[in-house]
Amino acid sequence: METQLDPMKDDLPLMANTSYMLVKHYILDLDVDFKSKVIEGVIVLFFETGSQYRKTSSTGKDDCQSQFDETCKMRASEPCHIPVTNVSACSFKTEYNDFTVCGKGEEDTSDKNGNYSNEEQASGISSSKDCCDIENHGNKDFLLVLDCCDLSVLKVEEVDVAAVSGIEKFTRSAKLTDVSKELENLRNQIIHELVTLPADRWKEQLYYFTRCSQAPGCGELLFTTGTWSLEIKKSGIQTPTDFPHAIRIWYKTKPEGRSVTWTTDQSGRPCVYTMGSPINNRALFPCQEPPVALSTWQASVRTAAGFVVLMSGENSAEPVQLQEGILSWYYYVTMPMPASTFTIAVGCWQEVKKQSFTAAIETNTEFSLPSSQASFRWHEEICAHVEYPCRFQNPAARLQAVIPYRVFAPWCLIEHCKERLLHLIPQCLSAAYTTLGTHPFSRLDVLIVPSNFSSLGMASPHIIFLSQSVLPGGSHLCGTRLCHEIAHAWFGLAIGARDWTEEWISEGFATFLEDIFWARAQQLSHDEVKGQQELKALLRWRRLRDEVQNSEEELQVLRPKKESTGELSESGASVVKHGLKAEKIFMQVHYLKGYFLLRSLARTIGEASYLVSLRKFVHKFHGQLVLSQDFLCMLLEDIPEQKESGLTVESIFQNWLDTSGIPKPLLEEGETWKECQLVQQVSGEVTKWIQTNQRIRKSGKKKRKRDEVIFQKLLPDQLVLLLESLLEEKTLCPRILQCLEKTYQLREQDAEVIH
Repeated sequence: METQLDPMKDDLPLMANTSYMLVKHYILDLDVDFKSKVIEGVIVLFFETGSQYRKTSSTGKDDCQSQFDETCKMRASEPCHIPVTNVSACSFKTEYNDFTVCGKGEEDTSDKNGNYSNEEQASGISSSKDCCDIENHGNKDFLLVLDCCDLSVLKVEEVDVAAVSGIEKFTRSAKLTDVSKELENLRNQIIHELVTLPADRWKEQLYYFTRCSQAPGCGELLFTTGTWSLEIKKSGIQTPTDFPHAIRIWYKTKPEGRSVTWTTDQSGRPCVYTMGSPINNRALFPCQEPPVALSTWQASVRTAAGFVVLMSGENSAEPVQLQEGILSWYYYVTMPMPASTFTIAVGCWQEVKKQSFTAAIETNTEFSLPSSQASFRWHEEICAHVEYPCRFQNPAARLQAVIPYRVFAPWCLIEHCKERLLHLIPQCLSAAYTTLGTHPFSRLDVLIVPSNFSSLGMASPHIIFLSQSVLPGGSHLCGTRLCHEIAHAWFGLAIGARDWTEEWISEGFATFLEDIFWARAQQLSHDEVKGQQELKALLRWRRLRDEVQNSEEELQVLRPKKESTGELSESGASVVKHGLKAEKIFMQVHYLKGYFLLRSLARTIGEASYLVSLRKFVHKFHGQLVLSQDFLCMLLEDIPEQKESGLTVESIFQNWLDTSGIPKPLLEEGETWKECQLVQQVSGEVTKWIQTNQRIRKSGKKKRKRDEVIFQKLLPDQLVLLLESLLEEKTLCPRILQCLEKTYQLREQDAEVIH
């Protein structure tokens, strides 16, 4: 049954009808204007006919009718404001008023919502009258739906790719008749041939994508915008197969758009960047948001000289001067990924130059082999993903322990980055490689983002955003956060969740792996690793306990859609459950419960065997979208003996993923971490501080020679546990607070300790 989307609730609607048309490639041509706080330009989208229509189209065009009924259902069932009693009697002329063709010379006359001619636009998704163009015959025009929000769309047109010189190589037809239908079919055939070129012709493919994007238009298309979508149609075209497979959209963002934030950096200079919005990139460009819409892209971004454009492209762009004071930056990707992974940051960033000792570290680690090279035999197997130039099939990439990297920051933080961050990157990259093998991406930029960034870090392909908060103090917080974001290259990016409600697949794995990466980066002994990981587990358990006690139960479930996880509507539209709920942004339950599940599985199986299984999972599923059961089934297949002990996919769902609260297996384990030596050490220090506090309070104002108490030096995580434990005391006298500050030099510690 069709999901009813209600945009007034906390669920995020994914409107794109990907089952009927699937975007394969985007080309963006954008101008960034800091004065108006607007990004304006053109996007060209290249499509393939979607899987749902390909399945049914063999029986004839009439089968497509279910799609239109489907699309109608997806609209809010508000009454038409067209003054007729019978909707089926609407003529093309009446319906045309609700769609717009904007001439090339026209100004942007849209209202603040980017709507044209829609005086009574539905508050959520467009009303059902916008679904189809109903002609006198009763035939319905196909409607392409894209995810779009907070954008002013100026014009939409079909692109005449057949006009590109040299494009004949992509046509099988020997002759062309003068029938327009034949020409339309030819254009779509050219695009089909172009998007299905083999991976080794990727340079040629990008070249012709660019040429096609510059081809002339061959007819403007009707469109309308709603709160969450852009809907496009071509009069008389009734099937996705016949709909134009290359369309060009002129648009501009709005200053209040929620996909990017306009701000100033720590040096007071203007900048704009994608900050990981709950609505993803739909307020940056019209797109297909559902994860299934894996696509490649090219982007040219123009901005004033003095600004640096960083993006999630696989090339390190060099600016080209177009005219005095204007630079253009060009990026591209060849690995198909969801549109949500597209990232941009434009600012007066300065590159932090590497020091000589950093280069030496790279030289030493560049070709170190993974710790269990024998377990990497499946490298030679054919990848299971759609075809693209994959690093897992590249012999040189498979040996690259440290990928090329750069660090950017506002000028006032350059020295901090040199001191705290720069030398950690090769260590953490090498540790990640030793653990999981081939880096999925060919390079890495790390950017210290402005102070309004609401997280400690965010990973995208080829680029990581880090908060300035990771820089003060020692290397612990900076290193662990860097490891966490590097882990997302494998879990969250190279392997994505097929259903975005399963965030734990990304965040749980990254939290689990950050400990392993960081321990290897520090080259700790086995006992040191065990002690630090048990201390970390206790801190995370306390955090999870507090969050469970202070949050809604429905937000504590890792698989909120349970058996229907991963299911889509017939059109491909769906919702992200609780995707817009404000509290969810600050919750860590997906990190913590996901981490504890993986930790529990590692302890059950044995860490060495478990890491081999993780590497196997990476090689089997990179470049693909997965559900929880894909990982769990593969893992349990490798350890059939565990089924006898009752460890099954169903039991894991029941105990860990489908219920709120603290999982039962974790409740039983909670006390064991208190026996850890590092935790015992903290307990001893807490006792000393409480006794000292009591002694000071009893002595009152009397000056009395006090016995000198010797406090031990503590690790950052131990300090966090110590301070949390002391906060549980009813009162601490001011002198104790001063002593704590002096003993541990708290103001010089990292952000977690200071917090």
